[in-house]
Amino acid sequence: RTYNYPQNRLTDHRIGLTLYALDDIMNNGNLKLVIDPLIAHAQSEAIKEAGL
Repeated sequence: RTYNYPQNRLTDHRIGLTLYALDDIMNNGNLKLVIDPLIAHAQSEAIKEAGL
């Protein structure tokens, strides 16, 4: 992940996620903004691997 404080941006390059809410994530603990897309990506990959 890239944490760009001047731009208030968090980028997770593994799943192509860019959020302009770094202050909310770091100061308020709003990890749901990061975790939910990671879970969705993992589920999508599991479905693809299962051939469904």
